[in-house]
Amino acid sequence: MINGLIAPHGGELIINMASERERAELQERARSLPQIEVGSRQLADLEMLAIGAYSPLSGFMNKADYLGSVNEMHLSNGLPWSVPITLSTTSEQAAPLHEGSQIALVNAQGTLQAVMIIEEKFGYDKQLEASQVYRTTDESHPGVNVVYQQGDVLLGGPVRVVALQRQAFANYRLTPAQSRQAFAERGWKRVVGFQTRNPVHRAHEYIQKCALETVDGLYLHPLVGDTKGDDIPAAVRMQCYEVLLENYYPANRVILGVLPAAMRYAGPREAIFHSLMRKNYGCSHFIVGRDHAGVGIYYGTYDAHYIFAEFDPAQLGITPMFFDHTFFCRACDAMASSKTCPHSGEDHVTLSGTKVRQMLQAGEIPPREFSRPEVAQVLIEAMRQPVA
Repeated sequence: MINGLIAPHGGELIINMASERERAELQERARSLPQIEVGSRQLADLEMLAIGAYSPLSGFMNKADYLGSVNEMHLSNGLPWSVPITLSTTSEQAAPLHEGSQIALVNAQGTLQAVMIIEEKFGYDKQLEASQVYRTTDESHPGVNVVYQQGDVLLGGPVRVVALQRQAFANYRLTPAQSRQAFAERGWKRVVGFQTRNPVHRAHEYIQKCALETVDGLYLHPLVGDTKGDDIPAAVRMQCYEVLLENYYPANRVILGVLPAAMRYAGPREAIFHSLMRKNYGCSHFIVGRDHAGVGIYYGTYDAHYIFAEFDPAQLGITPMFFDHTFFCRACDAMASSKTCPHSGEDHVTLSGTKVRQMLQAGEIPPREFSRPEVAQVLIEAMRQPVA
């Protein structure tokens, strides 16, 4: 425990952001180093490494940690870790690079982002990673597609991050150290984290408030890194959270932050990954809903619940809170779930995503039992905006 809060994964936050003096030295050194351009996912990974959200990682995974994560969902030191954090490059780019040397990681504009020591360079089996991490080798899966498009060589080693990308949602971009400070200032010790890449509807609100009844505070922590092209843009989602919190949540019991990580759509594996990150942010509990981080038909409805049984709870450290599918039941005249409601589906207010989109596009607000009208209005206005 640190200040009464759960300890970070591995015991301490591993901050990989260079100090001001160190940044000047690294920028000078980088001028003579080979350059590797990194894409948006790796830029997000660098930010997560910089701020300690990926503790205990000090950089991109070496071969032992990579294989441990892919095959066993544990790092080489035995700590749980379910999604590999890697830096790939082409065989041509990797050929002149030597283990023990340094490289400069730059963005598409050539701006230095980090300096990395190449601890190892190694080949890997993309289909094995896909089948183990994503439970499919289907290239239509967005996460699998990213793996297949990567270079054939992985570079592993520690990084010192020099610069971060443009900081959208700056007021909400709390680092793990800052969120922990915010929790401590409020006297919170038991904090439940909630992961979302979608606007919060009544079912989400219900499970958040059920969880909040048992802890000190709620950390509403939407992911704002890369998502699928058909997901609702992060700026619109943030507006939805703001109007919801303004009208329906106790201000002294909820903090809204953002998670700048990229979405993997790894289903059960990502549920573990998301919980470990929230542990680093100071959450003692983590809400795992139906089909957490799922996409398409690749995962069973509650596979994200079942996977937690494969881990030693003491090693995970954070406590999962499992919730079934929730809905408004007209017969109960209340929000409920299959655990608590005895009535048939005819009494349940449930709408498909397609139906909701059709209603919003027509300027029609879904039933209050499904969505708060203020949230629906934000979405309607967003859909009226011309596509850039």
